Amino acid sequence: MSTMSQKNGEGKRSARERMQEERAAEEAKGRRLRKLWISGAVLAVLVVAVVVGILVMNGRTTSYTASQAPAGTIGANNLVVPVGATNAPSTLTIYEDPRCPACGEFEKSFHTTVNQLLGAGKVQVHYHIVSFIDRHDQGTGSKNGANALGCAQNAGLFHPYHDVLYANQPDETVDAWSDKSKLITLAKQVPGLDTPAFEACVNNNSFGAWVTAVETDFDKSGYNSTPTILLNGTSAYPSYKGTGLTPQTLVTMVNAANKGKPLGTLTPAGASALATPRPGAS
Repeated sequence: MSTMSQKNGEGKRSARERMQEERAAEEAKGRRLRKLWISGAVLAVLVVAVVVGILVMNGRTTSYTASQAPAGTIGANNLVVPVGATNAPSTLTIYEDPRCPACGEFEKSFHTTVNQLLGAGKVQVHYHIVSFIDRHDQGTGSKNGANALGCAQNAGLFHPYHDVLYANQPDETVDAWSDKSKLITLAKQVPGLDTPAFEACVNNNSFGAWVTAVETDFDKSGYNSTPTILLNGTSAYPSYKGTGLTPQTLVTMVNAANKGKPLGTLTPAGASALATPRPGAS
């Protein structure tokens, strides 16, 4: 009798143990399922975030229209700022970044020569104001400077303000123009530009979409450095037919290209802007 009772007790313990083991297995399975569900939910959130990010980026790259450009810009989607006579026999195309130190050196060396060519009606300059240095050196100075130049163009005073910016260009690594007030202060050196409208345009980044569109166009152009200079579509800087470009060789090149062609005629407003002397650095 005692032996049978002992066996029955062992059988009951075995049953209890099996039930406990099964319950533990079910609980472990439940924990695994919960972990899988949480992981799947997190993955779904990440996928949605990526998709939204892509849609936002696509929206940014496709939202620009030519109507958002500053007044007086030309070319496909109004990405180019023209300076000089529209009927000039030659076109000098210049890609510049406001933070670019090499652009600053180019302006110091060629400013007077380019303005003489403009004033004589020998060339019209097509400026592409790019802003890629912000990507490499971090910051917002290139974009802010490019937008401010767009604001100046909208006011009909691009060229004198362009010259002021390059005469006062900060060191590339400082990113001084991340402070928009500095760009507004520099406008005081350009007669007629220091206005509430210009200040609001700079502070509100009014031509930000245009700045992005100009940079996107530069990224697709095949050119990868600034300044890039073209004379009638042919590379002229940093080298031209294997030789370095100097102010005198630029004049020689333009004169050769213009041989036998009538010079362009500046409008009174254009002549007035070109007559502005090169400002000194503040």
